[in-house]
Amino acid sequence: MPALDPMLTPREAARLLGISYPTIKQWILSGKLATSPTPGGHHRIAESTLKPFLASDAAKPAPESRERYRRVSGRNQLAGKVVSIRVEGLLAEVILAVAGSHITAIITASAVHELRLKKGDSAAALIKSTDVMIERLTDPA
Repeated sequence: MPALDPMLTPREAARLLGISYPTIKQWILSGKLATSPTPGGHHRIAESTLKPFLASDAAKPAPESRERYRRVSGRNQLAGKVVSIRVEGLLAEVILAVAGSHITAIITASAVHELRLKKGDSAAALIKSTDVMIERLTDPA
């Protein structure tokens, strides 16, 4: 008996690809992504239909790939460069330059040391509600 191709909701497919729900809806409505309608008129996406998108993403350099987005629960991630780090006691202030703006995060000093962050590193601000986390995007030198 042949294996069935799992059908996903647009939200499930968006999570799998590491993109937003509005983006996947745009892809569906523009015809970029083929779907099958349910009897109620909802879109379902065959998991195999997503393989070319995943393969294309895997070919990108790590900082540009969406792979890391699929490993972190927060979807509001802003990639940039570390412009300043100030460690005082148990806390550290990390400032990222992102698209012409600066984002400041107060994280633990041990997190800065563990990530081996330094000025000029690529990093991402992971925003969840009022909290901002820092993720290293490249391996330390």
